[in-house]
Amino acid sequence: MSSTYTEDLMSVIKSRTSVRNYDSNKKITKEELEDILSFTTLAPSAWNLQHWHFTVFHSDQSKQQLLPIAYNQNQIVESSAVIAILGDLEANKNTETVYEPLVHAGYMSAEIKETLAKQINGAYTNETFARDAAFSNASLAAMQLMLTAKAKGFDTCAIGGFNKEGFVKEFNISDRYVPVMLITIGKAVKPAHKSNRLDVKQVSTWL
Repeated sequence: MSSTYTEDLMSVIKSRTSVRNYDSNKKITKEELEDILSFTTLAPSAWNLQHWHFTVFHSDQSKQQLLPIAYNQNQIVESSAVIAILGDLEANKNTETVYEPLVHAGYMSAEIKETLAKQINGAYTNETFARDAAFSNASLAAMQLMLTAKAKGFDTCAIGGFNKEGFVKEFNISDRYVPVMLITIGKAVKPAHKSNRLDVKQVSTWL
């Protein structure tokens, strides 16, 4: 890895902040959003099951519809778009799609694929496991989305405070998915307020 690449990555990580005030005149195109999402889907996931789905609020009308569900936070309508991160409670159903191409390409034997499928489906008989996996893996995608957006010149904010039951009902979300968070994206109209980070010594235990 080149030093320039490393410096660029570190710069993106350090400059990403939670922006709540956006320039409502700034637009983001569907193509730009799709590009960000294409990098988002490169996030890691358990068994590579890719436990995420994205509901994209791009039009002004859709953001207005979302506004009361997000407790009337102005950033919903001021931002250029809002992306809802959903976790897949039935990600085990992705097994065939994910693994069969690997078998055909010779990277995995059919026997290993069947063994993995049995392990995965066994794990997914536990609803608590399925829910935990949906949240943890979809959150990996969410972080990747925010860093990708920053690298491409956009600001973001992750929102956990919204009416999840209302969201599911209003937008006819399948029982397969659980709302994890909303992410606003756009151009900051003013810098985010300063925030402090706990010292590494406070958040780490060395053994």
